[in-house]
Amino acid sequence: MSVKATQYDVIRKPVITEKATMASEANAVVFEVAIDASKPQIKDAVEAIFGVKVKAVNTTITKGKTKRFRGIAGRRKDVKKAYVTLEEGNAIDVSTGL
Repeated sequence: MSVKATQYDVIRKPVITEKATMASEANAVVFEVAIDASKPQIKDAVEAIFGVKVKAVNTTITKGKTKRFRGIAGRRKDVKKAYVTLEEGNAIDVSTGL
């Protein structure tokens, strides 16, 4: 597997929410990442894919909710989000495609 493919496996997609938009004002970007991804892996993947310098990476795991569909109980998957703070002068525009 190529290096590029493994980095796209680490970073799944950008998260575009009200909270993520507020974080972007503080030079941070929010990504949904693989549940087993470590902070150094996330940092390396963001730097390689977007060509920016990463200052810090904070992660959070949101546990999946139990939901019912047509009377049958199901469970959403657990999601790991990474709040990536960029160095001054670096920016990522997540509204455009990769």
